[in-house]
Amino acid sequence: MTTTPTQQLSDAGVSIWLDDLSRERLSSGSLQKLIEEKNVVGVTTNPSIFHAAITAGSDYDAVIAEEAAKGATVEETVFEITTTDVADACDLFAPVAAASNGVDGRVSIEVDPRLAWDTEGTIAEAKHLYKKVNKDNVHIKIPATLEASPPSRQPWPRASAST
Repeated sequence: MTTTPTQQLSDAGVSIWLDDLSRERLSSGSLQKLIEEKNVVGVTTNPSIFHAAITAGSDYDAVIAEEAAKGATVEETVFEITTTDVADACDLFAPVAAASNGVDGRVSIEVDPRLAWDTEGTIAEAKHLYKKVNKDNVHIKIPATLEASPPSRQPWPRASAST
């Protein structure tokens, strides 16, 4: 059997993360296929990735309409979309996380970068993200500023945080 390049990287100890996430990738099965066939062991997200996903097609139209009908703000709608997609991706990566004792199998979501100079705001947002996603393998990304760094040194229950 031929070893694929991604298998060779994995065998060498490289953790392959995908820098992309979308509702389409989740619903089509393409993310699951990358996990199974390309040795992808994690996903990283950021506002640009979600902007591209949300504006690329109609995958989010229903949730946007639902949130608008509830009177949600744009920020509340984006929060709902991003945390739902991250939670769904966390479910796909849960077996990877379990098999690696949490070393792999994580999905990132970042604290709003506008909070980068607000310690208390960063802490509150990180906790809010963790509570909303509600998955052990969520990886909360915190801005790398002096003001935002205290949360990265706090103990987080079975979740990971990075700067």
